Amino acid sequence: MKFRHELKHGISYSDMLALRGRLAAVMRRDRHAGGGSYRIRSLYFDSVSDKALLEKINGVNMREKFRIRYYNGDTGFIQLEKKSKINSLTSKQQARVTAEEARMIVAGDVEWMKSSEYDLVRELYAKMKSEGLRPRAIVDYTREPFVYAPGNVRVTLDYDIRSGLNSTDFLSPEVPTVPVGGQTCILEIKWDEYLPDIIRAAVQLGSARAESFSKYAISRIYG
Repeated sequence: MKFRHELKHGISYSDMLALRGRLAAVMRRDRHAGGGSYRIRSLYFDSVSDKALLEKINGVNMREKFRIRYYNGDTGFIQLEKKSKINSLTSKQQARVTAEEARMIVAGDVEWMKSSEYDLVRELYAKMKSEGLRPRAIVDYTREPFVYAPGNVRVTLDYDIRSGLNSTDFLSPEVPTVPVGGQTCILEIKWDEYLPDIIRAAVQLGSARAESFSKYAISRIYG
């Protein structure tokens, strides 16, 4: 499992507009972002005691979270992801699931997962059984990704963050969502061994604040 460096900042909408121009001057748009951006919908898992949420709020140095997500409303490509974090280092594991499998997970029909071909699906099953993990919150947002080959750098601007309230029917385009976090946007910077000076300079913002900022956490303000 490979870990990467990650910094995350909450920024204002005006800062995001300024960064967009600076990043475009020194980085290239991610080829997966048609038109420069894409929409992400994630369904996050947590325990009955809100273990993942509380670990995030309390800044626990070693933590993990599971989520299922798809892009631009296309349920033909859905991924289960586990994100692990140790201090400022992160790693992500992924496995494909079908729309029907995702529906079964949301409905609590999970026995099929223990014989899945994917280790990650089997791990989620084990933790649903042992730790009480369950689908907890839908989060929608728009992402603008930029990449830079030296250092394998990826910078993303996330905004228009919305919560699915208490619904977990994340495959439905009709599920109601509400905006969260005011005009807060999130700047994320990820890299391997080093962060090139040109990128370090481009992402500098006097008003940016490094913090334990989480789209999942702010989506939970409604319960």
